Amino acid sequence: MLRYLFLFLLLSSPLFAQDYEEDIAVHRDEYMEEFLTTPNSPLKKEDLDGLRFYNPNIAYQVEARFVATPKSEPFEMPTYDGKKKTYVKYGELHFQLEGKPQKLAVYQSLSLRQLPQYRDYLFIPFKDMTNGQSTYGGGRYLDLRLKDIKEKRLLLDFNKAYNPYCAYSDGYSCPIPPKENNLKVAVEAGEKTYGKAH
Repeated sequence: MLRYLFLFLLLSSPLFAQDYEEDIAVHRDEYMEEFLTTPNSPLKKEDLDGLRFYNPNIAYQVEARFVATPKSEPFEMPTYDGKKKTYVKYGELHFQLEGKPQKLAVYQSLSLRQLPQYRDYLFIPFKDMTNGQSTYGGGRYLDLRLKDIKEKRLLLDFNKAYNPYCAYSDGYSCPIPPKENNLKVAVEAGEKTYGKAH
């Protein structure tokens, strides 16, 4: 019986990988479409060919354990244009990457929390060892929703990591990832540096 189960998993894994790559392709199409429908977007249709991504890699989709931090106080997160935005640390994600334990803080914007459509929005700004080389030097972002956390666990997918608007143009208030979210590994997944000068 175990042999048949092993064969089934072996045969189905390429299909699973193919489905995953298709899911990421759809996600990236939607991501690029948002640049054309968002009023303050830094990119126009002719700029989209400058967007570059790592090939989808399911090794960078990891299961993370969520630990809430309900006693956290609001704080001012600095941005690259000198302004500050108010966030609260909502919790921490504990996971393994490259065989080593990692941790990322999850934040919630106090201003966005007042808007019904963003009430469950969570934000992960982070840096890693690829910044300034194959990825934007100022770090990258991940978005989550409260519903993504189920029984204190969630799938953290670095293939969906994206650049802040500051990677494409000046004049935007992009949060600077706090030091606690500086990963000491190279996250070779998600969006790369923008391929055109600005």
